[in-house]
Amino acid sequence: MHEDSLGVLEVQTTGGAGSSRLVVVGAGTMGQGLAEVAARRGIEVLLLERDVEALKDALESMAERLDREIERWALTESEKRGILSRIHGSVESSDIGDQPLILEAIPERLDLKHNLLRHLESVAANDAVFITNTSTLSITELASVLKRPGRVIGMHFPSAVHKVKVVELVRGLKTTDETFQAALGLAKRLERTAIEVFESPGYVTTRLLMPLVNEAVQVLMEGVASADDIDTAMRLGYEMPQGPLTMADRMGLDTVLSWMETLFRDLGDAKYRPCPLLRMLVRAGHLGVKTGQGFFCYDEDGRSIPDSGYVNSVVRHK
Repeated sequence: MHEDSLGVLEVQTTGGAGSSRLVVVGAGTMGQGLAEVAARRGIEVLLLERDVEALKDALESMAERLDREIERWALTESEKRGILSRIHGSVESSDIGDQPLILEAIPERLDLKHNLLRHLESVAANDAVFITNTSTLSITELASVLKRPGRVIGMHFPSAVHKVKVVELVRGLKTTDETFQAALGLAKRLERTAIEVFESPGYVTTRLLMPLVNEAVQVLMEGVASADDIDTAMRLGYEMPQGPLTMADRMGLDTVLSWMETLFRDLGDAKYRPCPLLRMLVRAGHLGVKTGQGFFCYDEDGRSIPDSGYVNSVVRHK
């Protein structure tokens, strides 16, 4: 971690009987979402980030997102204060102490996660459970660098973590039943329905979803239908809350491409070969909501701008 420290921010813990503790490592989009979901359910959260400015930005971003909920009458000011009072930011891994549950939400790179897990094992309690939030990486391989690989389990929250009510609990080869039960307990506290998954590339949700998204991109590239009409067909025809292209934009097209490449490499099946149009958009920097442009365009609050998609302007119907 960083030599400069914010320490634990000037927020008092609620403590008391029945309080829970969770460490979330990584204050990016997923880390922020997990910290907020936990805090909403009364769990005390230590949010760790390497960089002071990145941590400050993350905490400000969370506050701004809650302010937008207040504007929509979906949250009260007192509820916002309660949520933020349970999130404590730090850049010092020594603050982990004897925390029982450590959930990492750093970028989807094996080398980064290996280095982090080694470090966390060196500073955490011997009985701490390490939860990795990964969509495609091998839990067994992630745990292989640790002295206690049985303490590692995957916990995959499909996007968006605020809305989706299911979580995949992914066992590695050496994951113990005790570790599984600890993760299951957290899932229940977060009010998520947990499914047990035995390790396989892409697990269940990513493995099933990626071919659907990829085929939607292929249909668009071939000019069979517009992006709007493809998403409308799937929303109304199959009662999906959002179409596959919108879903991809919200996950991040670079993330979708990375998942497709991992599945194609590990499973060797042509159905996981990324569509060329997906690669083109990623190369152009059109990554979806986070850049304001993907298959559709978005305003600064992430709302879709009607009839303004980049793809619709360059992909022609036959």
